[in-house]
Amino acid sequence: MLERTDYINWDEYFMGIAILSGMRSKDPNSQVGACIVSQDNRILSMGYNGFPNGIPDSEFPWTREGEDNKYLYVTHSELNAILNYRGGRSLEGSKLYVTLFPCNECAKAIIQSGIKEVIYADDKYKDDPKFMASRRLLNRSGVKLTEYKATGREICFTV
Repeated sequence: MLERTDYINWDEYFMGIAILSGMRSKDPNSQVGACIVSQDNRILSMGYNGFPNGIPDSEFPWTREGEDNKYLYVTHSELNAILNYRGGRSLEGSKLYVTLFPCNECAKAIIQSGIKEVIYADDKYKDDPKFMASRRLLNRSGVKLTEYKATGREICFTV
């Protein structure tokens, strides 16, 4: 019997994990997910945007506007994935799959953690100064930036 040939590739698999992780976010406006993967294609960590551990989701604002808004409290998916890593080894040389291109603050954490490639699905804020700075930081530090190319395959499952 021949092996299956219609299986998903690594990029589809790991971006799918990032998308699923983002679906855990309670943010009513943005659901961003991230998945960190080793050089030998093993999942090291995952994260999504939300309040820090132990902070009830109903105690802080989810609004984007005003003096007291979500941006003062939310941890981004990339930083959550980095902080959630419990492997005991370095993230040096790993890849980060993320549904939205990282901001400048996350870029610093990515660089400091040793992640060497960022595969991103959406770059909708590319003209925002924070994201322009992020791209500049990541490029200067040698982090490879790869735009995820969807294959158009619909991935669904049943239980």
